Amino acid sequence: MIKISEEKWAKLPKIDDRLEEKYGPVGSPSRKEFQAKAEAWYYAELLRDERKRQKLTQQQLGDRIGKKREYISSLEQGKTDMQLSTFMLIANALGLRFSLVVG
Repeated sequence: MIKISEEKWAKLPKIDDRLEEKYGPVGSPSRKEFQAKAEAWYYAELLRDERKRQKLTQQQLGDRIGKKREYISSLEQGKTDMQLSTFMLIANALGLRFSLVVG
């Protein structure tokens, strides 16, 4: 186990500071763009993990939704933005259900 003194811990850069330095303050256009890409990556990871858990290949998932294997690969690698309709199509093909919570 690594132990870090409180003094050293306090001197470590904070993630919020690093994000602000690289992408701008919360609410700025560049920060919003980063946040959107991070969320898209996260949801693509969820779908990829579920596909693998079900032991489906990218080709099999593509066949289920009428898309090519290369498209599924591109989504999973974050090379292609996923529209909400595509996300729901894939989620349904994997038997996943989502609820929208407002408020």
